[in-house]
Amino acid sequence: MRKLMLILLMLSTLMLSACSILEKANNSLEYVNQATEHINRLSTFAEQAPQMIKDAATNPEAKQKLENQLNDFKKEIEQFNLINAPSIAKDIHQQLVDKNKVLLQEINKVVENGHLALDKLQNSQIITTINDITSLINRINNLGL
Repeated sequence: MRKLMLILLMLSTLMLSACSILEKANNSLEYVNQATEHINRLSTFAEQAPQMIKDAATNPEAKQKLENQLNDFKKEIEQFNLINAPSIAKDIHQQLVDKNKVLLQEINKVVENGHLALDKLQNSQIITTINDITSLINRINNLGL
């Protein structure tokens, strides 16, 4: 009877450990997906931005769309920075947060009181900062998952 109880106790412990490991792996995978999605959206914007800026210079609707997109990015970046990254991704997440803060500062320089200043956007470092952020994608994908 004692042996049976001991075996059951050991099996229970192993099952709990396995569940914990699976939960950590799932959290890490979820973080990788969130970070990749965030970076991909920024990358797409960086690719489209030159044409969007050009269109915004002559089309008020295009300017409004660009302004809205930058305001949406501000909210998205702030939300992403609040993510509680798993321990395996703490360092890379902190780098992303730091670069996101720089990007937020750049966006705030070109969007004053909610309104886009095109001349400031054309001379900003937003695209360069986004490219710095997208350079982290390989490290995120190589977190060992």
